[in-house]
Order: sequence, then C-alpha cells, then structure tokens
Amino acid sequence: MNINLIEKLKENKIYPIIRSTDAQEIKRNAQAIINGGLDLIEITAGNSKVYNAIEELSKKAIICVGGIITTVQAQIAIDCGAKMISSPIFSTSLVKISKDRHIPFISGTSTANEAYKAWQARIPIVKIFPVTALGGVEYIENILRPMNFLNVIPQGDVKLNEVKAYINAGAVAVGIGRNLTAGFSCEEITQRTKQLLGSLK
Repeated sequence: MNINLIEKLKENKIYPIIRSTDAQEIKRNAQAIINGGLDLIEITAGNSKVYNAIEELSKKAIICVGGIITTVQAQIAIDCGAKMISSPIFSTSLVKISKDRHIPFISGTSTANEAYKAWQARIPIVKIFPVTALGGVEYIENILRPMNFLNVIPQGDVKLNEVKAYINAGAVAVGIGRNLTAGFSCEEITQRTKQLLGSLK
C-alpha cells in the first residue's frame, strides 16, 4: 500500500492513539474508532499479544505502531503489518530502517531545534510531545511561526475541545489518546469520534 502520509493525516485531522497491553481492548477500541470514521490509528508497541492485535487490525485500517525505540521493535512492527512507525524520540537508526523498508516514520520531538533536525533528516512529519506540558496551542504557534514548512502533530493529553485550535494553529493533525477512549464504551467511542470529526468540518 502506497500511503501519502501527510495527505492522509491532513484529511483525517485526528490521529487516534491506543495504548494498552490488552489485545482485546485494543481491538475493541480500534474497531470503535474505525466505525467512527477514522482509518489511520496508532497502537503503542507492547507485548506479543499487542503485536497479534496489530496484525489483525492491519487488515482493516492503516496501523502505525508507536512507542518504537529500537530497530528490533521496528522490524517486528513492520513484519506484523504496520504501515508506519512512530517514536517518542529522534533516532538515526529508525530513520534508516524506515528508508530501507519504505515505511514512513513519525519522529518525536519537544523543542524547535529537535523538530528542525528531524526535518533535516527528511522525516516528513514530527510529533511535538508532550505538547500540553510544553505550552499547548501557543507553543505550536511559536514553533511554526519561523518554520511553517514543518508538518507537526501535537500530542500529549490533548482534550477533544482543543483539537480545532491546534489545527487552526497549523498542525497537520492532532494526536488524541486516552481523552478519546478511556472509560468509554465502544458505542461512546464511535460517537465521540464522529462528533470530533464533525466539529472540524
């Protein structure tokens, strides 16, 4: 599958993230998000059961495996069907494996300097994490003001009602984790996803 990652993220605007070590919970939440209208989901790397869930879900949606730090994790994720990998850090070894395997890589950054270095390494998209702790929407505006060529995904305890402000600030998409799924039924997750997408139209 040839994915234009930037265009897909710009189209979706929401970048849902599922963090769990329970394969059944991952599958339930992912299906609920898919039912809500999103077809690109990040699942955090974990135990072997998580990778089994990733393999199954990769037949239904574009799966990015997050939390990748080592090349071994990256290889396992790609072999399980991941179409993208994401890391909380910038790593030249992960840049290399993404190019060798032709898999898009989302690099984690916190500062303007880190984001620029990732861009220099030809990483097409960087996530700014943890954005809420760093200053929220204003922080994104400050980073993009001198570097509007960056494609950024703010991530880290973003609330649903903050998403539109981040998009208006210049983010290509916004990472949403527990605030979309934690403590909600599958039906509620689907409804929340639909409502969130509707609020951005």
